Amino acid sequence: MSALFYPLDVRSLSRPDETFSLNVAEEVPVSLLFNGIFPYGTMMMTPADLKDFAYGYCITEQIVGSAADIRSVNIVQVKDGLTLDIFIKGRALTQLMRRNVRMQTGHSSCGICGSETVPEHDAVAAVPLEDGPSLSVTAIRNALHELRKWQTLNAATRMVHAAAWANNNGNIHMIREDVGRHNALDKLIGVRACHPEVFHEGFCLLTSRYSFEMALKTVRAGIAVVVAISAPTYRAFRTAETMNQTLIAIARQDEQTLFCGGSRLT
Repeated sequence: MSALFYPLDVRSLSRPDETFSLNVAEEVPVSLLFNGIFPYGTMMMTPADLKDFAYGYCITEQIVGSAADIRSVNIVQVKDGLTLDIFIKGRALTQLMRRNVRMQTGHSSCGICGSETVPEHDAVAAVPLEDGPSLSVTAIRNALHELRKWQTLNAATRMVHAAAWANNNGNIHMIREDVGRHNALDKLIGVRACHPEVFHEGFCLLTSRYSFEMALKTVRAGIAVVVAISAPTYRAFRTAETMNQTLIAIARQDEQTLFCGGSRLT
């Protein structure tokens, strides 16, 4: 397994006689293989929490209906990176092989790139999200206050995204980090899907902008409340609004902006 970051000796252009060490995050190609026979594609990502990524990616890409459809995930070191050999149940594999699969090399900034079709914002899921329990603005601010101390890889490198899960009291329970914002989210969705009893109630925090592809993933994962540090795109906002998702963005510790779904807030 690769290291998560490497120290580099660099030189400031303002002070050319001074050299200092800077940690740079690793990024490796991770290929997806299903049941040892069906190659799917390659993603560039941080080489950590890869089993969580496998579960989350399969759910948000609708390769499987739930975590129970995945039998096992094997991580294999190969010459140019890593391979995730994901064993899924027979019916899910048959459906996958019948799909017009986008065999592509992915990268760390856009998980939907390369798709032949992009769903409309009003057709990303079968039904809108349920209302669920109310959530206090105080809890959201508490989670935003705690978020930075949970970002250990970002503290070392200052260059990775995070997706975190907080309970309804604003206590963060889990975080996943990656050079790609969508990879971090898939990792969080994966660990959440495997432990629904722990992550049933609460909300998702994102350190990135809320793009349509991020909205697509959260809706498909059944996440009703999303708090994003940056702004949403209009397509992402329309998706959240149509699917009855609470979207809070441009979120700082002292100020947050409600875009839609305010009925869940107290």
